[in-house]
Amino acid sequence: MPKVNALVLTGYGLNCDNETAYAFELAGARAARVHINSLIDGTARLDEFQILAFIGGFSWGDDHGAGVIQSVRLKTNIGDQILEFVGKGNLVLGICNGFQSLANLGLLPALDDDYQKRSVALTFNDCGNFRNQWVTLKADPNSPCIFTRGIDLAELPVRHGEGKFYTDDATLKRLLENHQVALQYAKPDGQVAEGSFPHNPNGSIADVAGICDPTGRIFGLMPHPEAYNHWTNHPDWTRRHALQKRQNKTFTTRPPVGIQFFQNAVDFIRS
Repeated sequence: MPKVNALVLTGYGLNCDNETAYAFELAGARAARVHINSLIDGTARLDEFQILAFIGGFSWGDDHGAGVIQSVRLKTNIGDQILEFVGKGNLVLGICNGFQSLANLGLLPALDDDYQKRSVALTFNDCGNFRNQWVTLKADPNSPCIFTRGIDLAELPVRHGEGKFYTDDATLKRLLENHQVALQYAKPDGQVAEGSFPHNPNGSIADVAGICDPTGRIFGLMPHPEAYNHWTNHPDWTRRHALQKRQNKTFTTRPPVGIQFFQNAVDFIRS
């Protein structure tokens, strides 16, 4: 079975690198945590990997806006390499700050195959404060997104202060029509949140939680799938375990939905 190599980008103010690498490894990939400077100075080579992951955190302290400095630094130094990486059919994942960076780079949403134009933004939450909570997500079954294949509903944590997805009406219309809105915030019953707080924690228009490019190979989302890598990560796991035990049901300990995002990526590369 061919080995899948995933590059987990680390750097100034970023975190979640260990969890993201661990999630890829659970999915069967070989994950390497690589500092941004190593890519820029050539110590690490992007062409040795098939998956590039932009992780969560606060790159450069978000001093000039979330993901702004990271995207400028990457585009200025290795922008051509990243475009070549995408052109070869590889996968790119952006989580939280990583999603913000992909939007700033123009890798998302890449309408009209333009992977350099910035046409969407992730900006300050409508509630005016940082949100650290679990959310329900509804996946679009018709989306080309590689990462969300086979997923209907998912519960994942969010932790961000600038997670509101925003764009102009024409761009939003195209994203919805193209099924590039891969994930939307939803209520516990699975119906889209329709902007209701706290189900939609940041005020994202159309309840957008994650989008992909037209090919489905580049995906950005604000929630953290890497943070749900074990069933005990969920805040209600003890309650759910007790309820199923009382009902004489078998409590599953298989990898939770968070890992499926990574498994889908690994399976795609292998196929």
